[in-house]
Amino acid sequence: MSSKPVIGVLALQGDVDEHLAALHRTGAQARAVKSRAQLEELDGLVIPGGESTTAMKLLHRFEMEQPIVERVRSGMPLWGTCMGMIVAAHDVADMEQPTLDLLDVTVRRNAFGRQNESAEVDLTVPALGPRPFPAIFIRAPWIERAGPAVDLLASRDGHGVMVRQENVLGTSFHPELTGDPRVHAYFLGMVEHARLGKRSSAA
Repeated sequence: MSSKPVIGVLALQGDVDEHLAALHRTGAQARAVKSRAQLEELDGLVIPGGESTTAMKLLHRFEMEQPIVERVRSGMPLWGTCMGMIVAAHDVADMEQPTLDLLDVTVRRNAFGRQNESAEVDLTVPALGPRPFPAIFIRAPWIERAGPAVDLLASRDGHGVMVRQENVLGTSFHPELTGDPRVHAYFLGMVEHARLGKRSSAA
């Protein structure tokens, strides 16, 4: 097993390069992932921002839906940002939209407004330490319902915007567009913990 975890960024659309650069800065091996074969080489996967309906169609076209679900349900950490959180969610409020159903939340698309209502908000995230996180929201979803196994890590205007359910992390904002590495480092910690668990099981 490599000394550095290998984290993939789903490269079908969205903020791929920004996530790759941020992950490299945290010390991970980061690579763009475009095929189901590449999933087998990963210790963790990021689904970036973009357009969720298009992303699900592309996942279906490239036969990547089921392999991702199987890997995550067997313990591989997954992080969805903005669109990625919608893709990972159980369902989308008031819409018949396919998802991977890996995170027991109901999300509402574009809940914080359209592109011209994008904002940077100083967000309180205790899991990241006392300093507020400069969260960038762009056509961002919010969480309307969270299941009992979901931990709320941060909220804005009374709605969840960062959650975790075991090995699945969701953020409705874009940490990859900031110079603050803390959310990427948090996810890297999840990946390293999962790798340690695999080593212990194999011993």
